Amino acid sequence: MDPTLLQSGEVADVGVLVNALNYTWILVVCFLIFFMHAGFAMLEAGQVRSKNVANQLTKNLLTWSVGVVAFFLVGAGVSSLVGGGGFNWVAGNDPSSWASGWFYGAVFAMTAATIVSGAVAGRAKLRAYVAYTVLLAAVIYPVVTGITWSGAYIGEYLGTGFQDFAGGMIVHGMGGIAGLTAAWVLGPRMDRYNSDGSVNVIPGHSMTFAVLGTLLLAFGWYGFNVGTAGIFVENSAGDMVFNGAVLGRVVLTTTLAMAMGAIGSGAVALLKTGKVDTLYVANGLLAGLVGITAIPDVAAWWGAMVVGLLAGAQLPLVFGFVEQRLKIDDVCAVFPVHGSAGVLGTLLFPFVAAPGMVDSVANAFIAQLAGVVAITVWTVVATAAVFGGLKAMGQARVSPEHERDGLDVSEHGVDTYPEFGEPDIATDGGDEIIRADGGEPNDGQIKMVTAIVRPDRLGDIKQSLAEAGAPSLTVTNVSGRGSQPAKKGQWRGEEYTVDLHQKVKIECVVADIPAQEVVDAIREGAETGEPGDGKIFVMPVEGATQIRTGKTGPDAV
Repeated sequence: MDPTLLQSGEVADVGVLVNALNYTWILVVCFLIFFMHAGFAMLEAGQVRSKNVANQLTKNLLTWSVGVVAFFLVGAGVSSLVGGGGFNWVAGNDPSSWASGWFYGAVFAMTAATIVSGAVAGRAKLRAYVAYTVLLAAVIYPVVTGITWSGAYIGEYLGTGFQDFAGGMIVHGMGGIAGLTAAWVLGPRMDRYNSDGSVNVIPGHSMTFAVLGTLLLAFGWYGFNVGTAGIFVENSAGDMVFNGAVLGRVVLTTTLAMAMGAIGSGAVALLKTGKVDTLYVANGLLAGLVGITAIPDVAAWWGAMVVGLLAGAQLPLVFGFVEQRLKIDDVCAVFPVHGSAGVLGTLLFPFVAAPGMVDSVANAFIAQLAGVVAITVWTVVATAAVFGGLKAMGQARVSPEHERDGLDVSEHGVDTYPEFGEPDIATDGGDEIIRADGGEPNDGQIKMVTAIVRPDRLGDIKQSLAEAGAPSLTVTNVSGRGSQPAKKGQWRGEEYTVDLHQKVKIECVVADIPAQEVVDAIREGAETGEPGDGKIFVMPVEGATQIRTGKTGPDAV
């Protein structure tokens, strides 16, 4: 009987059951890591301006789509080749090994790739980013895994292993460094820096999306870290045993570092600005996870707390240095979240390891440092070469006009937020032509009623106008200032002044409806009783012509 087949009433071979459980475990882990792309999409979309949201979402979708194909066809083989196993083409292998081999490697590779998209948001051409993603998945990342996980060259030459359990440096550190390099080559977004070098804060459009993305990533991270430890492993006696001790340690250290990362970043933001910055807390939580990812299986519980705290605390400091001193526009802070946090956690290994995990602190630190340097140099050189080449060909960055219009329209021809205001009320009157009851409102003249109001009151205003019988209106998003006082805003710990407030301009031209009734309807829907409710103006209209029929005067209205 084939031992891999189970029939009713028969007891399965223990080895078969162990393999089946481990195989299933790897698949579930991979699915969790894949779901992290939803987290990256939300996190990055929330940190960019509303005019660039669709572009950011598209990049996340294409990162997986083109990257996973490139890794399947080329990248996995390159990793094997660099690691000394020859170009082992995945498609030529037994499909039963794909989940534990190719697919597991692919979800890690795509995580490294998608990190870069957040650093170059708002100005990179889609074709440039896609081209880089293909090369990263096919060559750049596989070389990193080839010299570490596949080949273990650092451990071979130094006599001690390079410790990176789940990709703290190999995946996240590499992705963060690649993102910083790409952002440096591309240059900052327009209006990010003034001529004197001072920084303009460009807030993202949705803190809600950013926090939601953070929590989705944290959920998937358990697959990233805990999933790297198999359920059953072979002990020194050759027996298959439950890997509970390692699994438990990884869960504990991952959770503690995550929590301390948020605390550390929030605390430093509080000391710098006097406020606990929401985005820094969210980014710090991720930095704590990145910091522990290289060493969750060997760190002491207190070591995980130290690593998480330092990884979170360094985030505001490193981001400020990158932004203000290096003048690099890292939109989603991918370097302090993934790059420097990954480096920090990797280098701290010999100092925070549990008892008995390190034979020589000096040798272990040298191995960790050698691995960090090798990965950094290769990543910087390769990324700079790709984006530098694209920049030289004029294919790296969108035009200034497209950047101002937003990448959603210029790169994709879509508007992520085509509708605004609620509820969605039809006020065009349908096919019925609404006319007055025979009187002569407005002294027989045409009037233009213009109102500047709060955006959130638009739905109520539309309802009031519909009830007043004013079927036609034009709505425009505007910004301005009046009696409403300026406010102080904060984005990632930096304060900025908001003196141009977002408003909606409503224009309603009436002839057979009294202008005052329209004014009253708008006021009824717009009033909150607070400064900034807006103003309403009534002006005469000299003439009007309906394009379709050629009617003029009041009949055209």
